[in-house]
Amino acid sequence: MRLTSARSKVRWSDAERAVRIELAACYRLVALYGWDDLVFTHISARVPGPEHRFLINPYGMMFEEITASSLVKVDADGNALGNSPYAVNPAGFTIHSAVHEVREDAGCVIHLHTPDGTAVATSSTGLLPLNQTAQLVLPDLVYHDYEGVALDLDERPRLQRDLSRHNIMLLRNHGTLTVGRSVAEAFLRMYLLERACTMQVRTRARGHPAPDRAGRDRKKRGACARRRDVNDRRQAGMAGLVAKARPCRPELSELTAASNLPCLSAVSRSCGRRNACPGLVLWGHVLRLR
Repeated sequence: MRLTSARSKVRWSDAERAVRIELAACYRLVALYGWDDLVFTHISARVPGPEHRFLINPYGMMFEEITASSLVKVDADGNALGNSPYAVNPAGFTIHSAVHEVREDAGCVIHLHTPDGTAVATSSTGLLPLNQTAQLVLPDLVYHDYEGVALDLDERPRLQRDLSRHNIMLLRNHGTLTVGRSVAEAFLRMYLLERACTMQVRTRARGHPAPDRAGRDRKKRGACARRRDVNDRRQAGMAGLVAKARPCRPELSELTAASNLPCLSAVSRSCGRRNACPGLVLWGHVLRLR
């Protein structure tokens, strides 16, 4: 089955439609958490299929404004596909295409410039094992040295080398990056990374950090690492959160009636609706079905 968007007049497969909904919801959720940076930073998701295409935000739209139909589809060479009036952030293409090019498992890539994440990425020590949350992150964490604004495609091989098969990265003097097989998995990794960075910034701001008890027991940390990919229960717990960021989808309103789901968009900064929101489904509902 293929679906036509009334707004864009572009035909999407069911698989692409699902990815668009999840990615748009992720943008809204990042804005809800205050992790956005005006129109800068980016989140991408691979379009299912053999063509190596991915979706990314239209350059110039705030994260809280992004909908499933406004996302821009680009090919491996950075060419926008479709009739979007928006361009793509060149730095965003450099970073995200580098990951999608060599990681078939990269269903979603999130890159942010949050104050705490960038502060830890800028510090000489990087992320320290000061707390339990950091322990969940460290086994999968790598670093990439700063080379200036990521406009040079020649940087991609070095970014690919540094990331390798890991899923969490601190870009020195720049920001944070996570990779996931799904949008939800990439978001969960970013949540843990950002939370660990905030905990470290607050701890060190006191001037006398607590003893590094967390870093002493390497066996426990290894056990945490082995459990880091068990996301089913975590995703179920996220359902209520992601529902808050559900993007409005007027072009799909005829499909919403059948879902008979309550409207939870009232808590989103970007949605003024209080009843009968025309979004397709709750992103949290999608997670429960997977």
